[in-house]
Amino acid sequence: MNMPDSQWMRIALDEARAAADRGEVPVGAVLVSGTGVELARTGNRIEETSDPTAHAEILAIRKAAADAGSPRLTGSVLYVTLEPCAMCAQAISLARVGRVVFAAYDPKGGGVEHGARVFSHTTCHHVPEVVGGLMETEAGELLKDFFRERR
Repeated sequence: MNMPDSQWMRIALDEARAAADRGEVPVGAVLVSGTGVELARTGNRIEETSDPTAHAEILAIRKAAADAGSPRLTGSVLYVTLEPCAMCAQAISLARVGRVVFAAYDPKGGGVEHGARVFSHTTCHHVPEVVGGLMETEAGELLKDFFRERR
């Protein structure tokens, strides 16, 4: 079903809250087909699985690709509550995700607008459309509250 970006981001924020409830850094993601069908939704599961690659984006891509029986998710849209890191940005490129919409910017660990800027390299095989800052305040507060409680 085609929904506005803000509705998909609300679902990603719900996944981020669920991740926080599990003791994970509150990052959530929803992957949607080009026709508006939800393919996957999840949050970080790094601590739960003892897997440093179990970022929300990676988990969503893995599920959608497995369900599709293809490593390419051409035309899909990834909604994520935090700017993807370099690892996730590379996975997004390899999966041929068509569009990435993220909420909070990540000056320390981001790999799209900050840090490695994976999509800006000429060696990047596929560059998705990127929209940053959608519901940035809400996502940022969720992250700040999570880390404040742990200090």
